[in-house]
Amino acid sequence: MESDIKLIDNNGKRLDGRSEGDLRNIKIEAGVLHRADGSCYLEWGGNKVLVAVYGPREAIPRHSQNPLRAIVNARYNMAAFSVEDRKRPGPDRRSREISKVISEALEKVILTEQFPRAAIDVNIEVLDAEAGTRCAGLTAAGVALADAGIPMKDIPASCAAGKIQGNVVVDLGKEEDNFGDADLPIGISPRTGEILLLQMDGHLTLEEFNKAFDYAIEGCHKVSEIQKKAILEKYQSVVEEK
Repeated sequence: MESDIKLIDNNGKRLDGRSEGDLRNIKIEAGVLHRADGSCYLEWGGNKVLVAVYGPREAIPRHSQNPLRAIVNARYNMAAFSVEDRKRPGPDRRSREISKVISEALEKVILTEQFPRAAIDVNIEVLDAEAGTRCAGLTAAGVALADAGIPMKDIPASCAAGKIQGNVVVDLGKEEDNFGDADLPIGISPRTGEILLLQMDGHLTLEEFNKAFDYAIEGCHKVSEIQKKAILEKYQSVVEEK
């Protein structure tokens, strides 16, 4: 889709004043829901995401149980009021696809073999959407799982890069996502560098792909530091209260 909007100016500045390598502002808070085993609230640019984790608990119905490991059920949902044009409530094709890729990403880091016949439910609610919600959802899910004390190899982190009007940039905003040329969301295990999620929408040359990939990986590591700080702050405050 072509747009008359100039997404990046001659000085390399984007609509919101960021340069091509800058992330939007990110705020993460762990342990915001008392009735969940683990939870996280995340703001990433205009995105607002709430995640609740339940489990490990017995998988029901029983025929869904795996005798060797836990099953991970991530459920990604966008609230009807999260977008300008009111969304029809309930799951659609896009939310089912994102639920599936996030479930698969989380299965790679959770030590599921420690919990045979169990289920770990990860509920991701997008309250406000402004591009990059799958990255925000996976990032918040990692913090919520850590808050729940579920054993993991690492806390997954996610970030996207893409191309706008011929320029490769990191962390696309709303207009950039709507009118840009490509989007490359990535999720990783920051400690090992293992790729947990990798999708692409649009067209990139090999050189552009490599630059976008490097930007997204660098973004994931920045996000990882914010995740660890949020978890540390929660448990430091718990210790101080005692």
